[in-house]
Amino acid sequence: MSLPHAILTALLEKPSSGLELTRRFDRSIGYFWSATHQQIYRELGRLEAEGHIRALPTEQPARGQKKSYEVLPAGRAELQRWTAAAQDPRPHRDTLLLRMRAAAVVGTEGIEADLRRHLALHQRQLAEYEEIEKRDFPPGRDSAQDRLRHLVLRAGIDLETFWTQWLAHALEEFAELPGGEGG
Repeated sequence: MSLPHAILTALLEKPSSGLELTRRFDRSIGYFWSATHQQIYRELGRLEAEGHIRALPTEQPARGQKKSYEVLPAGRAELQRWTAAAQDPRPHRDTLLLRMRAAAVVGTEGIEADLRRHLALHQRQLAEYEEIEKRDFPPGRDSAQDRLRHLVLRAGIDLETFWTQWLAHALEEFAELPGGEGG
């Protein structure tokens, strides 16, 4: 996924200012596609220059007033083109897994504590996603938009479930290692 497409998606859901977009990224899209405030503002400028979005007219032009943006037909067409295009999955890169591999050759000092820390982080994220699911997707919310958004959330829940299970298993294995922190 690319940042311009994430922004177009967010703006089609609701026209917003740059500040509102960054807050929405922090609360939703940012769970699976993060961007800094500077990246979002820079991309808004590019999208506007390309004719994909425009700043909504304001009643009183004032210096320093925040601009709200909406998607233009060219932006919607670009998002539709991008959504329909085939994309291969990206290879997974994870520093913790690489560190585990390195620990096999240089020793395991510090790894067990970090596995526990990662487990706690993933457990918290899983609990947050499950709370969002209860709050935002009660039984009966089954419009096409709700079902697709729920699928994205379910991906997050399933990934966090995988990581919590894998980390718990890794800690069990770690406890049985001869000569390591756990053995």
